[in-house]
Amino acid sequence: MPNKCQKEISKLSINAKELFICGNTSSEVLQRLTIDLQLKAFRPALRQKKALIEISQLPEGKVVTAQLDAEIVGYVTFHPPDSFERWSLGPKQVLELGAIEVAPQIRNFGVAKKMLEVAFADPQMENYIVLSTEYYWHWDFEGTNLEIWEYREVMKRIMEHVGMEVKDTDEEEIASHPANMLMVRVGANVDKAIVEDFEKLLFLDS
Repeated sequence: MPNKCQKEISKLSINAKELFICGNTSSEVLQRLTIDLQLKAFRPALRQKKALIEISQLPEGKVVTAQLDAEIVGYVTFHPPDSFERWSLGPKQVLELGAIEVAPQIRNFGVAKKMLEVAFADPQMENYIVLSTEYYWHWDFEGTNLEIWEYREVMKRIMEHVGMEVKDTDEEEIASHPANMLMVRVGANVDKAIVEDFEKLLFLDS
């Protein structure tokens, strides 16, 4: 068994071991788990674990984890947009998919897709517009041996797997490089007026 997921949603078999995908992992569970030191795309792994704990404690924060032998080997985070981002100016029903990362040892097993499936299997996610800002400078080219456009296509397919779509925007960082993407998923329960308010944020400089 994993180190007591708050919700145990799915399992994968990897090299004769069971990997658990745990939805909405609580801060108490996260504190008990170790973290794979190769999870360092955004910050050093131990600092990343601290960030996961902090996100899980937010009122609308959500952390999905992949666990192997009581170790975090992958995660997806959701949280309200940061106050300095334009997306925070929109409806309160907006969540940001802040990060997704999988340890090198378990890549090519479909873990990223499975974590996203688990995340969006939660009916509460249908009440939100979920956005993901994909910046090429966060991508692990060295660990995957992919070129920039190949990596972009991989990320696009992973996000499209759960209904996210590329949206055009003049947001400065997205527009700074053609490989960067804004991807958006509108939940089934989101009112049309809320969607229209969000779409006004896509182009503020034109």
